Amino acid sequence: MSGIWDGERQCRCRVPESGVTGRMLLDLPACAPELIRVCCPAERLEVLACLPQMQQQHMEVMKVFNDPIHGHIELHPLLVRIIDTPQFQRLRYIKQLGGTYFVFPGASHNRFEHSLGVGYLAGCLVRALKERQPDLGITERDILCVEIAGLCHDLGHGPFSHMFDGRFIPLTRPDLNWKHETSSVQMFEHLVTSNKLEEVMRSYGLVLEEDLLFIKEQIGGPIDETACVKSWPYRGRPKEKSFLYEIVANKKNGIDVDKWDYFARDCHHLGIPNNFDYQRLLIFTRVCEVGNQKHICPRDKEVGNLYEMFHTRNCLHRRAYQHKTGNIIEIMITEAFQKADKYFEIRGSEGKVYRISTAMEDMEAYTKLTDCVYLEILHSSNPELEEAREILRKIERRELYKFLGETRPESKKEIIKSNSLAESIANSKPEKDPPDVELKAENFIVDVISMDYGMKEQNPIDKVHFYCKADPSKAVKISKEQVSKLLPIIFMEQVVRVYYKSQDPHIISAAKQYFVQWCIQNDFTKPQDGDVVAPHLTPMKETWNKMTDDEHRRASEPSCKQRLSFDE
Repeated sequence: MSGIWDGERQCRCRVPESGVTGRMLLDLPACAPELIRVCCPAERLEVLACLPQMQQQHMEVMKVFNDPIHGHIELHPLLVRIIDTPQFQRLRYIKQLGGTYFVFPGASHNRFEHSLGVGYLAGCLVRALKERQPDLGITERDILCVEIAGLCHDLGHGPFSHMFDGRFIPLTRPDLNWKHETSSVQMFEHLVTSNKLEEVMRSYGLVLEEDLLFIKEQIGGPIDETACVKSWPYRGRPKEKSFLYEIVANKKNGIDVDKWDYFARDCHHLGIPNNFDYQRLLIFTRVCEVGNQKHICPRDKEVGNLYEMFHTRNCLHRRAYQHKTGNIIEIMITEAFQKADKYFEIRGSEGKVYRISTAMEDMEAYTKLTDCVYLEILHSSNPELEEAREILRKIERRELYKFLGETRPESKKEIIKSNSLAESIANSKPEKDPPDVELKAENFIVDVISMDYGMKEQNPIDKVHFYCKADPSKAVKISKEQVSKLLPIIFMEQVVRVYYKSQDPHIISAAKQYFVQWCIQNDFTKPQDGDVVAPHLTPMKETWNKMTDDEHRRASEPSCKQRLSFDE
């Protein structure tokens, strides 16, 4: 085969600006015009004669993975080289859903298989666009870079995934503006250099100066912090290929292959139905020009499918990701990690020692930081880790902090999570028939959760452009009113959950009364079990008891449909 590649190198040396590579030669008939342009007749015949052998070699080196979600998937040999590194294999030991696994027994899947799925779907989408619209100029280099970005987008996750960047780091290092995408970019750089993959990448046609930058930009956004004020902030690809940045992590409207994979994968492992059909969306997607920039646009008739996608996201958060028991387990693990942090040593580059909270500063140390830290603390005999160890033992024995209830603010005022919330609950001793116990603020845990469609108060569909059958080149917006009157009016709400650190039923009963009194004083909604745990308090709030006698009567009457069945 060396002669084939030598022939290709000669063609490239003669016409370097043509950009024709061995990978492109596999993509006939798309590259046929390029061959005619850059090759003399003798060379053209030689290359065409060798193509069957090259295609056969291509089939042999593609590796097949049997994925429970997408079936048998093929991944490019360069992706396999990336997968077979310590930095990527680390993802086998980080749970996709963190503490949710302690509640849903099937949710044992890891970031590893999710990353394979995103890499595969990224390739599916970019190839579908290339096939549907050859005029977009999507090259094999573009496809490979998009696949690598999809594969490596989660390299920077810490132990228990979002528990690490959403709970542990903000509490341990409140002044640090860190997110896992930052470490994903750094870990990708470390993966390439420490495994000496530069030459392998070049052998598959990548131009490192451009393509490594393009991959990192897809994962973490513009590299230059001042670039966001420019008309085109990215340097890896020109503005003409802006749509490529919307495949792996879509900052514009949140419709990307990352969500497509984790919706399907998480629903499968959680045992929750998934009503969103990403395979249909792959068929009805194309690129349109909007305001001098090219964007990925779905077909107008897919607007309902997209609302279903964001509804699925919201349901997954309510039923699984923000499950009240899963959340308190993550809070307890975070507490254990905080207590263990200054005693836990992770050795990084040049022998320097890091802690759980600082390991992301050195990728060699961070490679060693996985969910395994939980078991290391649990099974440690180090007396300095005793407090942390006891918290994890409580999780193992299911001696969890007790859930007092949840509520929502009546007004649109945003609730800021702080220690003052716990103090205000501890000071909310019931005015009527107060319990004979005094509760401490440090034993109350207040968890403030935002539930939304992915863009806070905004409707993400308002950021989407659609194409129509009548003119597929023209992009239009579709308002919520054009779709259905049954769609949400509000796209974000806050939920306040309160727990107490005790197993004593008498104390928990008193704490629930404190919580109900706090809701009354702060104009929050009535806890669902409020009339049961504090029946002497709930009548004190007028707005909680304003259902009229007529409304009570109507609520107790059978519906029209029920009355009809009785008449029959």
